[in-house]
Amino acid sequence: MTRLSQYLLPTEKEAPADAEAISHKLMVRAGLIRQLGAGMWSWLPAGWRAHQRAVQIIREEMDGIGGQETLLPLLQPAQPWRVSGRYDIDELFKLTDRKGADLVLAMTHEEAVTTHVAQTVRSYRDLPLILYQFQVKERDEPRPRAGVLRTREFVMKDAYSFDRDEEGLAESYQRHVGAYDRIMERSGLRWYRVEADVGIMGGLGAHEYMAPCPAGENEVVLAGGYAANIEIASATAQPVSLPQEMDAPLSVATPGLSTVTDVAAALGVPDGALLKAYPVIVEEESERMVLVMLRGDHRVNEIKLAAALRARSRPARPEEIAQRIGPPGFIGPVGLDGRVEILLDDAVQEGSYVTGANELDTHLQGVRPGRDFPFQRADVRTVCAGDTIAGAQVSIEPAIEVGNIFKLGLRYSQPLGASFLDEHGQQRPIWMGCYGIGPARIAAAAVEQYADEHGISWPRALAPFAVHLVALGKAGTPERQAAEAVYESLLADGVQVLYDDREGNPGEKFADAELLGCPLRLTVGRRSLQSGEIEVQVRRGRQAAAGLPLSAGAGELAGAVDALWRALP
Repeated sequence: MTRLSQYLLPTEKEAPADAEAISHKLMVRAGLIRQLGAGMWSWLPAGWRAHQRAVQIIREEMDGIGGQETLLPLLQPAQPWRVSGRYDIDELFKLTDRKGADLVLAMTHEEAVTTHVAQTVRSYRDLPLILYQFQVKERDEPRPRAGVLRTREFVMKDAYSFDRDEEGLAESYQRHVGAYDRIMERSGLRWYRVEADVGIMGGLGAHEYMAPCPAGENEVVLAGGYAANIEIASATAQPVSLPQEMDAPLSVATPGLSTVTDVAAALGVPDGALLKAYPVIVEEESERMVLVMLRGDHRVNEIKLAAALRARSRPARPEEIAQRIGPPGFIGPVGLDGRVEILLDDAVQEGSYVTGANELDTHLQGVRPGRDFPFQRADVRTVCAGDTIAGAQVSIEPAIEVGNIFKLGLRYSQPLGASFLDEHGQQRPIWMGCYGIGPARIAAAAVEQYADEHGISWPRALAPFAVHLVALGKAGTPERQAAEAVYESLLADGVQVLYDDREGNPGEKFADAELLGCPLRLTVGRRSLQSGEIEVQVRRGRQAAAGLPLSAGAGELAGAVDALWRALP
């Protein structure tokens, strides 16, 4: 039953006071979602229809590459997570049952699915294998935001491939690339597939599927055919004009000047002619300090830094800096005599730089890396505007991550004992991949990309209804009777139609129709009786289309609507 007089669609004139993202504002206003608590969202009927439209596209493409749908428990024993080394992740919800057993609420299902495969797969004949599910995930997100874009509970499709060797994993990975590309195309989104960091999943490599929009919490670096998450992107830095070389560093007084901008202005050099010091403590058994040095106009990329150090680190505290190097705000790499390791960013070219002097209110001019201090090199900076890749200037665009795929390799199969007997009877570990995609993020990204000042404008593939039928006129009038006949005809022929049969003025009904954003709006009123036509408006672009015959016979009206529908983007 999709009569608005009986359908739960609580539209609102005003957005939530804390809403910033367009999707957050409009999905609440259109009656698609409601908040229960911080990061906890309920999907109302029309919103869930859009969500499930994304689910169906994903399911069809996963089935198309041989995926087998399963359902794994959300509540899991803690032990497999301890074995995999992921139990201590901060975002993992942990609890204890009445018997004192440690449990977790899964944020992904690598541990569970690998445990089952370890129990059931015995021979190379059982491989390759692709298992997938749509399941609730729980994540102790520290900063829930943007409606359904960053939540503590969400539905995700996660898939897992199991292969005999690395070559088999590469083939499974490419099958998923094809499936995910088709999912993005069928959803109607603008999207990029970008290189990504493996993060807490671990493994050999990863890609993310990004939908560009201003509300995106990620940044994508683009240049020609290159696309990568800014967390791992590398580029050639924009050149900087350096001061004239000196035979040795020269001490210069800089009273009260501890920022790059202030020091550069006082000495008459660009920010990039300074070397900025970023001391970190590497979290190992014996905590060691590393002094990261990069150009003053660049900033440290924490993901790259972790990869370079091959360990977790934290910013050094002021007292640690003062004890091992010098006064915070005036530290530099000269004269440390091996007390602290120095990591120099790859973008620092040869030449003369300004650095801190490790003395209060003092800097050094004419510092030359290599001559005046030893170092190791690594790419640890964040790509920025003005950089180039293969001669092409980069652009940086905010985007929503809607999916990710990982080559896990042996990351989970070895600790959890997932192996098989090969053709020669030899025991070998299974090679794994994992592949996640968020239906809620697909729906929200579509709202972000296509909304206008009047509301949502769904792409055809994700719209909760194909047609929004608006009846003008009170119950019992000829125009209302005509609208009822149109509704029953469309419904009988399988058209997904939402029928606004409420008592109310036309302006309110039209405003709700544009807010909800179904691709086609059909209007039946007094003018329809006079002209013999149903008024048609296409939501995308808000343009009127040729009217449909009010007196169309059974199947004829549905066929005409279907033709209009299929012509939509």
